[in-house]
Amino acid sequence: MPQGTVKHFDPETFTGVLLTDDQEELGFDAETFTASGLLELRLGQRVRFDVVAGDEGQQVHNLRLISI
Repeated sequence: MPQGTVKHFDPETFTGVLLTDDQEELGFDAETFTASGLLELRLGQRVRFDVVAGDEGQQVHNLRLISI
């Protein structure tokens, strides 16, 4: 399961951007975020996730928090 760091998070829309350990930026949407049971993220927090092919390229799925 890939890991990365929260680069951006918008608490109003529950969307954001992750920076993977391979230095790739991947966006996530509210559906991915809320399905994981999370309530908020902070910049710099470590996360792990699955990557799935979507209509607009690679997408984050199954987002999980590693560190608080």
